[in-house]
Amino acid sequence: MERNVITIRGLTKKYGNLVAVNNVDLEIRAGEVFSILGPNGAGKTTTVEILECIRKATSGEIEILGHDLMTGSKEIRRQIGVLPQEFNAFDLLTVRENIKFFAGMYDRRADVDELISLVDLEDKRDVCFKNLSGGLKQRVGIAISMVNDPRIVFLDEPTTGLDPGARREVWEVIRGLRAKGRTIILTTHYMEEAEVLSDRLAIMNNGKFIALGSPSEVIEDHGGGQICTILGGGLAAMHSLKDMGAELKDNDVMIQIRDKDDLVRIVTSLDHNDISYDEIILRRPSLEDVFLKLTGHTIEGGELID
Repeated sequence: MERNVITIRGLTKKYGNLVAVNNVDLEIRAGEVFSILGPNGAGKTTTVEILECIRKATSGEIEILGHDLMTGSKEIRRQIGVLPQEFNAFDLLTVRENIKFFAGMYDRRADVDELISLVDLEDKRDVCFKNLSGGLKQRVGIAISMVNDPRIVFLDEPTTGLDPGARREVWEVIRGLRAKGRTIILTTHYMEEAEVLSDRLAIMNNGKFIALGSPSEVIEDHGGGQICTILGGGLAAMHSLKDMGAELKDNDVMIQIRDKDDLVRIVTSLDHNDISYDEIILRRPSLEDVFLKLTGHTIEGGELID
């Protein structure tokens, strides 16, 4: 199997004067979970819909599974599975009936009962789709995306709107797909989801990739080191440590750790100035910290927040 199953060079998509995807380069490796992380409107769905042969690129070169996208789209479609962002199935058909119906559209198909087992829906196989919870419906959607036994599976915002418990259940299904050797392309605006599931990821904003690599690489390259939080330190602690770039948030003081001796300097300064505080917490930056640093925004509910 080829190491790169998708190679993209200079992908651009324009709608009039609007540049939805701006000169993107990317290589996706066989068997990895690759996430495109960003807010609504960043260009995530447009990018994957081009790769799914749904939209046409304005310019750029794309090769998927050894086929040029322009000339080999028919063969590419045979070897990919898609869970669209607005997935739905037939309300009055059972789980098994829905999966069997969609499987009947393909010459090459996976075993329906094996798919039901893969998404852990054995006890719901005879339940009508309309009677399932949101998380279980998404699991049915993932099973349907696998009916043609695809090599690449596209999951577009698969956990949007789910409660935390259901979201984590879908995560386990995605891990199961990866364990079966599938390549997963995931779009999401959930930072934790991307960090937990991804072998590699791209942070996308305004149609461009602004960071690319494994979660740990992206955090190391752009996160700026560990963060020390002095809970309850207040103004006194901030003034004592202002030469280290201390910032006050509510009544807590935060300092970016750039050197292994910084923590000793912090504790020594607090002790020397007899400053009271509740606790000192040391943590590594998260993808949320990286996104905030790169864009000046956070993401809440898929939308950018100042």
